Amino acid sequence: MPNWKPVTPTSSSSARTGDLLTRLLAVPARRGRVTHVEHVPARQAGEARWPEWAPDLLVSRLRLQGVSGLWEHQFMAAELVKRGQNVIIATGTASGKSLAYLVPAITEIFSGGTVLYLTPTKALAADQLRALRKLRLTQVRAATYDGDTPPEERRWVRQNANYVLTNPDMLHRSILPRHSSWSSFWRRLRLVVVDECHGYRGVFGSHVAQILRRLRRVAARYGSSPVFLLASATASDPAAAGVRLTGLEMAEVTTDASPRGSTTFALWEPPLTDLRGESGAPVRRTATAEAADLLADLVIEDVRTLAFVRSRRAAEAVALTARRTLEEVEALLDAGPAPYGEYAEGVQEEVSGQNDGGAFGGASGEAFDGIGGRGRSSAAAAESGEPAEIDAGRRTDRGGGRLADRVAAYRAGYLADDRRVLEKALRSGELTGLATTNALELGVDVSGLDAVLIAGWPGTRASLWQQAGRAGRAGQDALAVLIARDDPLDTYIVHHPEAVFGRPVEAIVLDPDNPYVLAPHLCAAAAEIPLTEDDLEIFGPAARGVLDDLVSQGLLRRRTTGWFWTSRDHAADLADIRGSGGAPVQVVEASTGRLLGTVDEPSAHTMVHHGAVYLHQSETFVVDVLDLDAGVALVTAAEPDYATFARDVTDIRVMESLRSRPFGPGTLHFGSVEVTRQVVSYLKRRTQTGEVLGEEPLDLPPRTLCTRAVWWTLPTPALAGLVEPGHAVDLGGAAHAAEHASIGLLPLFATCDRWDIGGVSTELHPDTGLLTVFVYDGHDGGAGFAERGYARASDWLTATREAIASCECERGCPSCIQSPKCGNGNEPLDKAGAIRLLDILLGA
Repeated sequence: MPNWKPVTPTSSSSARTGDLLTRLLAVPARRGRVTHVEHVPARQAGEARWPEWAPDLLVSRLRLQGVSGLWEHQFMAAELVKRGQNVIIATGTASGKSLAYLVPAITEIFSGGTVLYLTPTKALAADQLRALRKLRLTQVRAATYDGDTPPEERRWVRQNANYVLTNPDMLHRSILPRHSSWSSFWRRLRLVVVDECHGYRGVFGSHVAQILRRLRRVAARYGSSPVFLLASATASDPAAAGVRLTGLEMAEVTTDASPRGSTTFALWEPPLTDLRGESGAPVRRTATAEAADLLADLVIEDVRTLAFVRSRRAAEAVALTARRTLEEVEALLDAGPAPYGEYAEGVQEEVSGQNDGGAFGGASGEAFDGIGGRGRSSAAAAESGEPAEIDAGRRTDRGGGRLADRVAAYRAGYLADDRRVLEKALRSGELTGLATTNALELGVDVSGLDAVLIAGWPGTRASLWQQAGRAGRAGQDALAVLIARDDPLDTYIVHHPEAVFGRPVEAIVLDPDNPYVLAPHLCAAAAEIPLTEDDLEIFGPAARGVLDDLVSQGLLRRRTTGWFWTSRDHAADLADIRGSGGAPVQVVEASTGRLLGTVDEPSAHTMVHHGAVYLHQSETFVVDVLDLDAGVALVTAAEPDYATFARDVTDIRVMESLRSRPFGPGTLHFGSVEVTRQVVSYLKRRTQTGEVLGEEPLDLPPRTLCTRAVWWTLPTPALAGLVEPGHAVDLGGAAHAAEHASIGLLPLFATCDRWDIGGVSTELHPDTGLLTVFVYDGHDGGAGFAERGYARASDWLTATREAIASCECERGCPSCIQSPKCGNGNEPLDKAGAIRLLDILLGA
């Protein structure tokens, strides 16, 4: 990781975290799961000092909180802002970026200015508001302005607040369209803080880039030209990212002078099981099941832990499984010591549903003793043949109460009150373990954590380090464990640690000139203030052509003085900035009418279709009805022992090849395509084992998008060796397998998630007349991911070939060529054929 400063030898990492990992691996069955351990050494703090211009009152209040001054990176960023220069500060998690903007922000307020603070999440805004209020500065009238702000408070915020904390959604839909009611705030606007800006990537980032351009234009209308301060996790070329995001020249600060405890970082691969999936493929134990077991173990040891997972469903599943495990543990504690054989088998059948360990082992005998050697776990007893002893006193180490009550789930979609309760419980220590989506990846203050579990590659190295950095945030030593999913990319990473450690983090990928993004924001801008020729420079070189299209479509009217929005509709409604493409679908309990949460309309096709298992705060529901027209999914409480996974089919049509080049004996293309996708069925898989229980058909409407893709073709002569008698492969199956694996590996080379992209392969595509494999961006207009794949094609496809070849399975499995969302049931697939096909393409 860039900017780590060794102050101790690698071998002397924290005894606490090293001991935790040792105990997790105390039983031989677990030891083979760790493929690599990286010791990230501690880093000493640099010199701390205060800027001469910082107000004495602010300095004294910060000193009372234990802040002796600004470290060098904080000081440099604050100085640049004070000089009127836009700046991006890109340093690691818990490096104190908030002080870098807090000091100049409050300084501006003391001189009569206002500050606008933007964050991707409501939770982070609420956390920052708490920090501001702790300073007890009467001059600072800080307030959040988001979807949770009651209507009666909004008027007060507009008229009185001088430090407004909001998010891009609220800025887009409310603050900018109603700018006239914020006139006093705009006239005095001195500083705009864009926090956690590394999260603004892909289509969402492109939308935010246009919102910031609209903000600059509205501010200029009221005579202000605020300085922009962007705060980011470590990123490649942050200044360039800042320019793309704001359209303004940007200085960068990247040298991290904050102290940091050591981190023990383990790569963990769950074992293959005796179960078989589709086409008889071996099934690996799920990352969520493994994470739930480890979370329960760590909670018993009173180790404050975050378990990051990839989806809302997984967050609920991990918390639910860990709670069930801990309930069983408590039942054993209440019953008193017993020989291992009297209860272990029953516990494991109830909790895990297979012979693989949780907090109290199973047939594999997995568990670990408490720190300091208190008691004997059932696993240790199993190894030695002696009776087990468990220290019941551990239940009261942090505030008493039931073990199961010390675990919860946290994710987007919860109602505001629920989120606040969970955040408070985590800060107070009432909760010891929390399963969360990336909603807690960002800078919400959860100091005091000891360990982080990451169930599945989080998409980027930046996110990986951001999540791992949530432990040890107060300078303590930390344990981080990346648990691989049954997925080509995860499998590749845990066996290629050099792909993660010692490598720079990714650049932030976004495309503000995407016409599908730019067009609705030009309409919104015209509705706010009529557009003029002088405004075109703010919106970039593509603006004029897009404006012409909008005029021809009748969305804007061109007059001699500029472009005007003439409809009575809200122009801001044209831009769906989260890329969800529709109004949220409400999830309602049918028997009570209770609103459980919401999902966006495209996600409704995969998350709350008929028969889907939906989880909410460790409660399990099954969807009875999905009514897309009414925007509601009705659910009934249930306790199925399976999860559901939607599957889709895809057709693709080439609209235009924008770039192409020879690639081995074939040709590589980048261009525009039209994709039609339809969710056609869903799989039922046993929650803890991954065993496929069946597939059910669905009848949902297709969705069409025009996007960008990278694709490669191979001419018939190049394939001659693959069709020779005795050596023939299934060409369609080989291309299909190569497509699945390449989708899985692209996120290592482009800042994306495999669910942000899709693919199609065919032995003979009608638009190319050749064997063709496509990988496309899953957003209208593209998101820059396929373009990055085109640029990095050699590295990307070489890694794809290596991931397939190195997988230990014989004919293909989810770790290499099977896809969880394949609507063709992962048929046909030819693992050996895919390797030979990629060898031909790569000229091997």
